[in-house]
Amino acid sequence: MNTFQDLGLNDDLLQAITDLGFTKPSEVQDKAIPILLESEKDLVALAQTGTGKTAAFGFPMLQKIDIASRTTQGLILSPTRELCLQITNEMKLYGKYCKGLNVVAVYGGASITDQAREIKRGAQIIVATPGRMKDMISRRLVDITKIQYSVLDEADEMLNMGFKEDITDILSHTPEEKNTWLFSATMPREVSIIAKKFMKNPQEITVGNKNESTNNVSHEYYLVNSRDRYQALKRLSDANPDIFSVIFCRTKRDTQKVAENLIEDGYSAGALHGDLSQNQRDMVMKSFRNQQIQMLVATDVAARGIDVDDITHVINYQLPDEPEIYTHRSGRTGRAGKTGISMVIVSKSEVRKIKSIERIINQKFEKKEIPDGADICEVQLMSLANKIHNTEINHEIDKHLTSINELFADTDKDELIKKFFSVEFTRFYNYYNKSKNLNIAEGSFDSGRDGGRDYGGKSDSTRYFINVGSKDGFDWMKLKDFLKEVLELGRDDVFKVEVKDSFSFFNTENALKEKVLAFFTDFKHEGRFVNVEESQNRGGGGGKRRNDRRGGGKREGRSGGRRDDRKGGSGNRSDRRRGEGTSKPRRSDGNSNANRSRRSDSDSRPAVARRSRR
Repeated sequence: MNTFQDLGLNDDLLQAITDLGFTKPSEVQDKAIPILLESEKDLVALAQTGTGKTAAFGFPMLQKIDIASRTTQGLILSPTRELCLQITNEMKLYGKYCKGLNVVAVYGGASITDQAREIKRGAQIIVATPGRMKDMISRRLVDITKIQYSVLDEADEMLNMGFKEDITDILSHTPEEKNTWLFSATMPREVSIIAKKFMKNPQEITVGNKNESTNNVSHEYYLVNSRDRYQALKRLSDANPDIFSVIFCRTKRDTQKVAENLIEDGYSAGALHGDLSQNQRDMVMKSFRNQQIQMLVATDVAARGIDVDDITHVINYQLPDEPEIYTHRSGRTGRAGKTGISMVIVSKSEVRKIKSIERIINQKFEKKEIPDGADICEVQLMSLANKIHNTEINHEIDKHLTSINELFADTDKDELIKKFFSVEFTRFYNYYNKSKNLNIAEGSFDSGRDGGRDYGGKSDSTRYFINVGSKDGFDWMKLKDFLKEVLELGRDDVFKVEVKDSFSFFNTENALKEKVLAFFTDFKHEGRFVNVEESQNRGGGGGKRRNDRRGGGKREGRSGGRRDDRKGGSGNRSDRRRGEGTSKPRRSDGNSNANRSRRSDSDSRPAVARRSRR
């Protein structure tokens, strides 16, 4: 492999590289930089997150632009505000000895006037999110008609986030005679379409295989009943006392809920998702980077801006909708030459997804067991012992030693050690003593199945008919998310979802039956009534509706948009929703005061496990 001096970079950039402590280029830098410096070619570079892609396009762009000119010559598009700011800061560090360089970040959530003013001062390079960039173009606050180099960073993620039209519109305002450099972790069809439309015979380089995960990350999965998912998460954390992790959930609601539960149970956790204000997101990320937060619960979109090299674990609390997204998740750990672990908590119905991901990342998952209480107690006890052994002595204690020695004069060494450790360990032991085994075999029944098609009987649940289906744009996952959102239910409260063309079925626990039926007494979605009633189809029965339903899919008793024969159907719906079964209120401080009676291990975490990284 070449050194940075061998790549053809000028002295200003090499001096900045020395200051940054870079010793040798990464593989993507070694392959991309010479190509971009020596030729005027379009480039498609496929490399995993954390492999140094910013430097791979940043150094060549800085060397090739005319810093003496105030014209905007380089445009870098990235999917999120956090990543936009990260790239901007790195470009400024790379170009610290390039006198007159002005790199401006353009993103939502900040003053568009201030950003326009910075560009007008003369920005040779603009780093932007697609939404804000499109807005500035429409307001004629920026001129990109003379750019020479455009970069699509994390192209697959931008397209996953729905920026295809924005990117197409932005690039349509750029000159045809320019170089486009596309950097991506995966190469889905949408990325290929963008490449064909806006690039001319691009040269392609690949670090590893397409979509393949880095070899620095090991992959594990844990099979549990879906209702035990949260307890499994806590045990995995407790079994790794020095964990510094990102926990991925599929929805913003689940992200907030899991973070709140972890905080209530004594873990140093925080949530990162799109419903937070920008100031809240900045505060959470600052705490995480300083390792004041040990477990960051995040959505896929919000996590795109996380650039922290010391993450030890990625925990997939829920698998992503698209298997390719797993590559981005696991890339949060194992960065900068370090090793990491990607854990997946799955229910029986999700095991098939593991096989799909294995084919994509070209690596095997190792099936592991959730640790039992005795194992966790042993790990925590030895962790506490090591921390005590390695603690630096505070000699301010010396003046109190006489009194302490007098107190323990009749206590021998072994008894003193036992007493000392029991202060913390006893509560932890009581927490896990006689805790149940969370592991299940792959052929067993998942008592909390969440979305699988392998239906089985379940006497304590209610099955419902709903008059929406695939023709309305739903598949089983979208319908499940829709029901969770409108009913304000948890991830595992809706299961056995079965979608037909014009109608569907789903299950909840019997305890939620009154809430579900009452809510859908008078409910409209996109201008049409959504009707739900109890079904006689118990799963896998070909989708027959209850035997007292009328033909044509219409309900009897509809008057003024409300069923007259529905039990509990009178009164205002908002009043009914405040009744039994509604979700917990949110507290503004990010914690929760919800009743956690569903948690099987305990209502709170023992004191020994309540820790924060310093």
